[in-house]
Amino acid sequence: MARRVDLFDSTYGNFTEQVLGAVRRETFGEDIGQNSWTTAGEYLRFAGWLGLARGERVLEVASGSGGPALHLAREGNCRVTGIDANPSGVATATGLASAAGLAGRVDFHVADANARLPFEDQSFDGLLCIDSMNHLPDRLAVLREWRRVLREGRRAVFTDPVVISGPVTNEELALRSSIGLFLFVPPGTNEAWIEEAGLHLVRREDVSAEAAQIAGRWQRARAAHREELVRIEGQERFEGLQLFFGAVERLTGERRLSRVAYLVERR
Repeated sequence: MARRVDLFDSTYGNFTEQVLGAVRRETFGEDIGQNSWTTAGEYLRFAGWLGLARGERVLEVASGSGGPALHLAREGNCRVTGIDANPSGVATATGLASAAGLAGRVDFHVADANARLPFEDQSFDGLLCIDSMNHLPDRLAVLREWRRVLREGRRAVFTDPVVISGPVTNEELALRSSIGLFLFVPPGTNEAWIEEAGLHLVRREDVSAEAAQIAGRWQRARAAHREELVRIEGQERFEGLQLFFGAVERLTGERRLSRVAYLVERR
């Protein structure tokens, strides 16, 4: 059985290490500080689905180190609030916002996305949650909470990168979920919860190819910087993450686990 391996704490704590920047550039092409399966172009494409106007307010759920939120604030001319359960990620994000001169337009908070969010009803004009829905086990409650904080008629985009769409062994599931808590669901489950939460499904798109490609690039970029990464991560964590990225590339590339993007609207 695959052992648990830390992806988030060490990545956020060592975010500014030169080697991690090199790995991100080799993996994503454009480094916006992402720690998911999304490129800068795809991230802005998803944000475009929200139909935001200048100065409108967006909530990013699972904002990590804050890079994508800062990118959206700059490119989308909107105000962004990020929440993440990882204090190291929020600390890194807050520092980056200050250094970029964006502290007045972007703010970050430690918050559990599985619980009631620390915001008033109808506080946001849009919501993004990219490649983190799989870490939220009470998904119906999460979607209901998103509906609460969204203004009427406004939209949210989320991706689920582990929709079960083919045969997967227990060992493969364990390896794919070795970086933390995961909820795997079959096709149709997210759609049913969206409707039950009082949201309307506007668009559904399979974006598995992008994730498989990024996972393979990430694994190869890490292999090219093995010595420096082992110094930061240790041998065991390095090897565990290489197995994890290999599993993502294989399972997603073969569409046995699919990555699906959902655009939903508050009724």
